Amino acid sequence: MEVRPGYKQTEVGVIPEDWDIRGLLDVARIANGQVDPKNEPFRSMVLVAPDHIESGSGRLLEKRTAAEQQAISGKYLFHLGDVVYSKIRPYLRKAILADFAGLCSADMYPLTPTEAMLGGYLLPMLLAHRFSKYAESVSIRSGMPKINRAELADFSLPVPDISEQRAIATALSDMDALLDGLDRLITKKHAIKQAAMQQLLTGQTRLPGFSGEWEVKRLGDHLNFLKNGVNARAELSSAGDIRYLHYGDIHGSQHLLLDPAKTAMPYLPSAKAKRLDRLRDGDLIFADASEDLDGVGKSVEIQNAEGVELVSGLHTMAVRLDKAVLADGFKAYIQFIPSFRSHLRQLTSGTKVYATNRAHIVGAELKLPGTDEQKAIALLLSDMEAEITALETRRNKTRALKQAIMQELLTGRTRLV
Repeated sequence: MEVRPGYKQTEVGVIPEDWDIRGLLDVARIANGQVDPKNEPFRSMVLVAPDHIESGSGRLLEKRTAAEQQAISGKYLFHLGDVVYSKIRPYLRKAILADFAGLCSADMYPLTPTEAMLGGYLLPMLLAHRFSKYAESVSIRSGMPKINRAELADFSLPVPDISEQRAIATALSDMDALLDGLDRLITKKHAIKQAAMQQLLTGQTRLPGFSGEWEVKRLGDHLNFLKNGVNARAELSSAGDIRYLHYGDIHGSQHLLLDPAKTAMPYLPSAKAKRLDRLRDGDLIFADASEDLDGVGKSVEIQNAEGVELVSGLHTMAVRLDKAVLADGFKAYIQFIPSFRSHLRQLTSGTKVYATNRAHIVGAELKLPGTDEQKAIALLLSDMEAEITALETRRNKTRALKQAIMQELLTGRTRLV
């Protein structure tokens, strides 16, 4: 392969001629010795564990002291500017650049950069594809899901001078700041939506143009249950004519309104679907089992199902409600009405799995506005959800862009100085 002028072929690939190849532990030192987190000043210091770090992003999700975590076993001490890397399950890519001094668990390596290395350059190197692929491969080879010191020492990386490292670190830090800003905005928008649902779905706040008392409706007086399948995943296929909505697809859905044309679902052979009711727009599908209380009452409302054969599957309850009582688009939100959630949680049964049944749905009583107000509420909440989705899409694209930029900068294909 021809190497363009100003670059050279090395053991780590093509890099700029003025970059060096250094062993990881030649440019960073691993702390030796542990401290007792039961003693001061260590018990009052922040203790970082692998599950406190977001996978792949270099972001610390929470800060709690050793005392708050009731730590008793020995921990490593790290310093401001160190890179703290999780040596277990390296495929999760968990590491941070410390902006404070603290403790880390014995499942992590505190790496102190030498004078030839900046922590802001080392961190993206450890999060990048090349090192992650290497760490995964050696953890498999050793038979343990972790990387050891000798394996770290065997890894070589390209090293530009400090000024270029600083430029690269600054560029990637700016990308991180943009991502952090988007995450904060998304979190804020979610909180605003939650508050809006609390107010609008209980009638505490009314939209302009609506007045009058809400009426109590017993759901069982205004619904029909549809016949669903009881087919396990093993009976389904990846192609066919009849889409099959499994309860796991409900729990895994990020949307309240389910468009079958835009949702990946398995298929049920037509012979097994003969006696099952086909779902229509406005049908509400509940998952009847959940592993936690937050999932009790989880449901999706079907939309844009015309021309699509869709059936409700295992551990679901498909409900067709009177549109004169519950408007299309609004039904998806009844799972968030506090009285409905409380009703289902009080009746749910189980220890490891919480079960909801048809009688629970039938017996629920809801205080509801007229359908015109329901539609207005649903439209407002849907617009808020669309705004959040757009922000999440922008964040995901920005993350992908950062990965592409990292690849360019950390290999020297794009130079900043």
